[in-house]
Amino acid sequence: MAHNTIRSSYDKLTQRLNRFPQGAPPSELLFKILKMLFSQKEAELVSLMPIKPFTAKKASRIWKMDITNTKKILDTLADRAILVDIEQNGETVYTLPPPMAGFFEFSMMRLRNDIDQKVLAELFYEYLNVEEDFIRELFTRGETQLGRTFVQEPALSNENTLYVLDYERATEVIKTATHIGVGICYCRHKMEHIGKACDAPQDICMTFNNVADSLTRHEVARKIDEVECLDLLQIAYEHNLVQFGENARNNVSFICNCCGCCCEAMITARRFAILNPIHTTNFLPSINTETCNGCGKCVSVCPVEAMTLISANDTDNPNKKIAKVDEDLCLGCAVCVRACSKQSIILKPRDKRVLTPLNGVHRAVVMAIERGKLQNLIFDNQVLWSHRALAGVLGVILKMPPIKQILASRQIKSRYLENLISKHYH
Repeated sequence: MAHNTIRSSYDKLTQRLNRFPQGAPPSELLFKILKMLFSQKEAELVSLMPIKPFTAKKASRIWKMDITNTKKILDTLADRAILVDIEQNGETVYTLPPPMAGFFEFSMMRLRNDIDQKVLAELFYEYLNVEEDFIRELFTRGETQLGRTFVQEPALSNENTLYVLDYERATEVIKTATHIGVGICYCRHKMEHIGKACDAPQDICMTFNNVADSLTRHEVARKIDEVECLDLLQIAYEHNLVQFGENARNNVSFICNCCGCCCEAMITARRFAILNPIHTTNFLPSINTETCNGCGKCVSVCPVEAMTLISANDTDNPNKKIAKVDEDLCLGCAVCVRACSKQSIILKPRDKRVLTPLNGVHRAVVMAIERGKLQNLIFDNQVLWSHRALAGVLGVILKMPPIKQILASRQIKSRYLENLISKHYH
């Protein structure tokens, strides 16, 4: 009976995680991971938490617990980066981040003795890199994805800079952030524990704004300034790392500096390339076949195997090779441009611009629509949101293309929403 009770707590937590657009498919491996990160009591309590941010008073009412003990538990969870806590209108609000990008990564962003990180790393590896259901669910469902690629700005020509908007620049994210933190790269740290890490720098995982504020206050990440962060970005360029960040225009919360061998985003981009699991930049590499000498440097540094060598069809030199890019696979990161010693690769704008959600809320709503989970955002915790919150969600929906509005309307089957959409267009 005790085993069933314990299992029930983690099953409830799994159900809670899967109400958010970025869920976590149930499995025995997930159960073991959650058991390492949450006590049974914590799992039971967190499973009751709403998706939207909540205060200690709100948690106290839901848990039927006095405010002192409630706050102690919330702050303990924030210390372990299970919860993210931010100041909002003079009050602390808490939110449970999704597993990724969220508390999975946070559990490995610093060295800690309270859990066995080697065992945890092995579980993560099996769950994410072997079992595959989680990665497929996270990166390949729907058109709107969690993350996007940032172009390496030194590779941009003067002409190309005219096409780059501020939110597409990693440097601009850094310069405009209210808070900046840096932690250990979850992916390479995980791979180190299973003996598969590369030699790329680990202390280079960047967080920004409210998330950075919470992580640095709880010493999950190290607080740094703009100058140091820009220096780290340069180090990332020099190690041919790809900047993979939150898919949002405003208040970007993270930029990872990814290698092709360890990082889940790059591995997924190769494994499920046809499903476009990562949003690309607005650029593609263009190869000058006249000057390309087929050295293969661009092939070796491409993190998603979008570069190959093909025959140059040169009758005078039948063994000559030249580089070719597979535009359907290419992220547009420009790592290859830096690697080319002959300067035979330049960037050209894509024919169609990649659309980026305004912010995390906008992205969550669109992802929820595409993944059949919109009702979870509107009817959070089985209680209808306040009119203001509901209006905010519906306001995002009303700005969507008609076809996605139809999808939203079908999911929640709400006459109220249908009437709003109808009035918006008639």
